[in-house]
Amino acid sequence: MRQAEDLILRDYIVSAASEINAGGGSNGFNPTNLGTSDFSLVATTLDTNNAYKFMTGIEGMDRFGTGPVRNCYFMLSSTELQSDFDALVGNVGVLNQWSYASNTSALPTEWGNVFNIRILTSSEGPVARNAATNNLGATADVYYNTVLGKQAVTHINQDGDSMKLIYRDEYYSGMLAQNCTLAVRFSQAQAITQDTAIRNLLCTRNSALAA
Repeated sequence: MRQAEDLILRDYIVSAASEINAGGGSNGFNPTNLGTSDFSLVATTLDTNNAYKFMTGIEGMDRFGTGPVRNCYFMLSSTELQSDFDALVGNVGVLNQWSYASNTSALPTEWGNVFNIRILTSSEGPVARNAATNNLGATADVYYNTVLGKQAVTHINQDGDSMKLIYRDEYYSGMLAQNCTLAVRFSQAQAITQDTAIRNLLCTRNSALAA
């Protein structure tokens, strides 16, 4: 039931939030695959718009192979992009989650961070199939990576009502008692409370040109 709410909010953000096309990659599509400059650009945009960051920084420690993490926004991405994120490791400002100096604030779905953005991945991340075309006529999937500050989105519930799972057995669902009824009802709505604090960063995959 809660996943249904998440998908409704995801689709609303994809349709309503402002967009930035990635241009820091080199796969020949528009938008390109993600480069570190794209993360810097979208974070700079939100900073300029006075968006509030979600997470405070993680101080560096004397532990081999780790590094500090800046104050960060969240970016919600598709799991299909994880190989592209892995390819960014080694660039300045890029850390896998296991390379944080401390993992106490890391979320289970967190891949890592790039500059001022911490990346969360989900199999439900929005993808527009074959939506980009290069000058050779090849197509590639376009991924919507939602980067947001604290004040960007809200979830509104109706007073006196909540999510309900409705079940009726076969004797109450039809004259012939053949089928049961299973439904979900919830009174809620989503709203972008500040458009300047949210951006959809559009990209293709690093492997798109080869595909």
